[in-house]
Amino acid sequence: MPTNGLSSRMIQFLDPEDRNRVGIQTPFQRLALQMQDILGDGGILKDVLREGEGPLVPRDASISIHFSGFLEYSDQPFESTRSYKFPKMMKLGKDMTVWGLDLGLRTMRRGEFARFLIQPSYAYGEMGCPPLIPPLASVLYEVQVFDYLDSAQVDEFFALSPEEQNLAPLSTLLNVVNTERSFGNRCFNQSRYDDAKYRYKQAMTLLRNRKPEDEEERRHVEEASLPFLLNLSLAYFRLERPHKALKFGQRALQISPGNTKALFRCGQACLEMNEYEKAQEYLIMAQAKKPFDTDINNSLKKLANCYKEHLDQEKLMCSKMFSAFKSEN
Repeated sequence: MPTNGLSSRMIQFLDPEDRNRVGIQTPFQRLALQMQDILGDGGILKDVLREGEGPLVPRDASISIHFSGFLEYSDQPFESTRSYKFPKMMKLGKDMTVWGLDLGLRTMRRGEFARFLIQPSYAYGEMGCPPLIPPLASVLYEVQVFDYLDSAQVDEFFALSPEEQNLAPLSTLLNVVNTERSFGNRCFNQSRYDDAKYRYKQAMTLLRNRKPEDEEERRHVEEASLPFLLNLSLAYFRLERPHKALKFGQRALQISPGNTKALFRCGQACLEMNEYEKAQEYLIMAQAKKPFDTDINNSLKKLANCYKEHLDQEKLMCSKMFSAFKSEN
C-alpha cells in the first residue's frame, strides 16, 4: 500500500481528509473496493465469504448467529459472540445495537458467512460509543448465520388479548405453539433447560386457554398438548426436579395411555425419587412397548442396582440394630 513515507502506525491518527490529500488508502477503503453496496448509498457494504441456502432471513425473524465487530486498524473485536458455547439467538428489530447490522442480516441466508462494512450513519453515528467506539467510526462485522425462526406470527399473536387469541383460527394457534416448541427445543439442545421450560409452558398456556368450538377441535388441542407435556417432563428431569417431571409425565399419560415416552419419563422420575416399585411398574410397561430400547433397558438395570443397594443398606441397618440390642442384653 502506498504510504508516502508515513508509517501505518501514524496513518491511523490522520483525519480522512488528510489521508485522501496524500493519496493513502486505508484498510477499510481497500476492502470496500471488493464489496457490494446493498442499499445504494454506500452506507452498508457486503462481501459474501460463504454462500448460504434457502430464502432470505425474514425481517421479524429470531436468528441464530455468531458475529464479531472490528474497528479499523484493530485485530481484536470490540464485541463478539465467538466465546459463547452456542450461537446467540437474537431478534431482528429488537436485539441489534447497530442498525446497519440489522439491515445487513436481512440480506443473508441459512449457513451464509459474510462481512459488512458499515458507515457511521448506520452504526454508532457522530458521537460513537465511548470508550470503545470513537466518533464517526466505520465498523466491520463478520457474521455467520446458522439458522432462523420467523417469529412474526408469534409476536402478533401474543400482542392479542386472550379473547382475540381465542377467536383466531385453530391453524394459527397451532403454528404459534409449534414455533414456540422450536424455540424451546433449540434452548434444550443448548442445555438451557430453564429457557426451554419457559417456552414449553408458554405454549401450554395458549393451548389450555383455548375454548374448543366442538369435539374435533378439542381433540386437536389435546393432541397438540402431548409433545409439550413430554418435553416439560424431560426438562424438569434435567433440572433435577423429578416430582415435576412425574407430574407432567402422568398428564401425558392421561392424553395418551400407554405412551412409551411418557411411561419412560415417569419411570425415570420415580427412580430418581427412590420410589423403586413405581419406577419398576412404569419401566416394565415401557419395555413391553419397546423391548429393545437401550435407554429403557439401561434404566431397568440401574433400577435393579439401586434396589439391591437399598436392600443391602436395610440389611446392614437391621444387623447393627440387632447387634446393639444383643449387647444391651
